[in-house]
Amino acid sequence: MKIKNEAMLITYADSLGKNMGELKQVLDKHLQGVIGGVHLLPFFPSTGDRGFAPSDYTTVDPALGTWEDVEALGEDYYLMFDFMINHISRESKFFQDFKKNHEQSPYKEMFIRIHEFFPENRPTQEDINLIYKRKDKAPFQTVEFADGTTEEVWNTFGEEQIDLDVTKEVVKEFIRETIKDMANHGCSLIRLDAFAYAIKKLDTNDFFVEPDIWELLDEVRQEAAKYDVELLPEIHEHYSIQMKIANHDYYIYDFALPMVTLYSLYSGKSERLANWLKMSPMKQFTTLDTHDGIGVVDARDLLTDEELDYTSEELYKVGANVKKVYSSANYNNLDIYQINSTYYSALGDNDRSYLLARAIQVFAPGIPQIYYVGLLAGKNDIELLEATKEGRNINRHYYDLAEIEEEVQRPVIQQLFALLKFRNESAAFDLDGTIEVATPSESEIVITRKNKNGSDSATLTANLDTKEFIIESKDIKIFTSVALKF
Repeated sequence: MKIKNEAMLITYADSLGKNMGELKQVLDKHLQGVIGGVHLLPFFPSTGDRGFAPSDYTTVDPALGTWEDVEALGEDYYLMFDFMINHISRESKFFQDFKKNHEQSPYKEMFIRIHEFFPENRPTQEDINLIYKRKDKAPFQTVEFADGTTEEVWNTFGEEQIDLDVTKEVVKEFIRETIKDMANHGCSLIRLDAFAYAIKKLDTNDFFVEPDIWELLDEVRQEAAKYDVELLPEIHEHYSIQMKIANHDYYIYDFALPMVTLYSLYSGKSERLANWLKMSPMKQFTTLDTHDGIGVVDARDLLTDEELDYTSEELYKVGANVKKVYSSANYNNLDIYQINSTYYSALGDNDRSYLLARAIQVFAPGIPQIYYVGLLAGKNDIELLEATKEGRNINRHYYDLAEIEEEVQRPVIQQLFALLKFRNESAAFDLDGTIEVATPSESEIVITRKNKNGSDSATLTANLDTKEFIIESKDIKIFTSVALKF
């Protein structure tokens, strides 16, 4: 199924119900018309990082379902799968064969071997300092081989995830086979997770290395195009990198919107949000929440350093059950540039603020993605957080079917569902159409979306200070926050 200009749900296979079968029940019973696509977070056998250390892309984790379950979802919704192009599990058959057979392994070139990558007597401390990394030490791991020898290999994210050498033919073949396999099982869109780390080059910071990164993306795009599959490169960094990717005609993520929206709702000021909406491309997926934290670095220079600091500090004041320690090493936080909280709790569990945030997302350029916890206006899960000491688990609640039945009855959820249905059905949100943004006062914003020929339009008029807003379409009042009814 091709991508549709309809909202996309982001979910794990075992978070809305305990497996894909129950997920399908939830979709069919509660979410018809609310969402048109599903980003099914990694459902392959994995040895860590909640699925992001895949050991085998050719099969589905049996605890989550089967390929038949995946394909059943794909009959009604366009699907996005994750491809961790930068790394694979150390328990994969490829790395296990390498450990067993070392120099005789047919997969030895799949991995970045430190003694081969660096010249003699390197890496120096200067080399290691240059690397753009997610932890304080060198991203290397010592491997013990069956023949008794040891050597280091590159691992950017952790012990379970061994980096791949995307320049080698054996990895290129692996990429081709994985894309083909995903396409054959109903994938419409491949999210290239952590792709910016995939190119390692001597005397660079090994992050988004140009022009090599474009060559890699183009190779992958050409392969995906054979099966009519689109790519969504995933990167958390300065918004200007997203713009570069957009200029190469890829879909991108709007990862700046979450912080810009929080700033606007906390401060009651409209200028920063208006400026960003005017700049944003239409060929993108918007987010307020994902399976990771709320990104700070993505909004740098769209907000000043003072405004970013204000937003971060205000989140801890306004937010419900959110503390700085949850985004620290004490809770295994990998990324100092992300804040761990659900978006609903970041807004103080306040229904009106939350619905306005979602209305802004709906009117922003692009296709909205809604994380499953956000779709149910979920609060911070302190119990799961403390049980696991994993910061990101504050936003990874497991819903069973009975709890979902209760949650969907909440007025805020009913209104959110109606808002998303309106977004999916209205021709005003044509991606070939236009957006007009005005700021009548410091606290007001007016966003108008029109289709390509201007025959359909929708307008959001909001006061970011009072959180009052109205949505109108063809002179009909669709939504007013005062009555909190559609």
